[in-house]
Amino acid sequence: MEPKEDEFLAEFYDARVKDIMDIRVWDLPLIEQDESVTLVLSILDGKTHVWVVEDTDSKHLVGVITRHDILHILAPSSSRDSLFSVPTVHRGPEGTAADIMTRHPITCRPDENVADALTKMIRHNIRRLAVVEDGVITGELTLRNLICQYYKATQYHPLGGE
Repeated sequence: MEPKEDEFLAEFYDARVKDIMDIRVWDLPLIEQDESVTLVLSILDGKTHVWVVEDTDSKHLVGVITRHDILHILAPSSSRDSLFSVPTVHRGPEGTAADIMTRHPITCRPDENVADALTKMIRHNIRRLAVVEDGVITGELTLRNLICQYYKATQYHPLGGE
């Protein structure tokens, strides 16, 4: 790797999450944990995920629901359970967001560096991290945010020889 590339990557990896994350909290897909699965489905019609909070005033993060999680609702009952898996507790569109959410979502802090955030995303095979301070969601960091930032940075620091 050339020195320019090393320097560029070091800068990218050292960048803070707070400098790249989406801070438009008012635009984040948030839902209260006691909202209906039907409302979750309506949100997921236009979003890839929804963050589940205790209530929208406190924004205390308790879970996440992705489109992939909805497979358990949509799948025929014969494919939901198998000999080698734990049976799914929730069935159909009844219930609340809390019933179908993934509890304890993987998060990061605003002051974490990009390298640590990327490591979490790779380790857990996820495309987004809730950015949390004291349990409160303050934004999100998505793979899209990282791709955009990386691309913009390459425009100022061309990779490879000139």
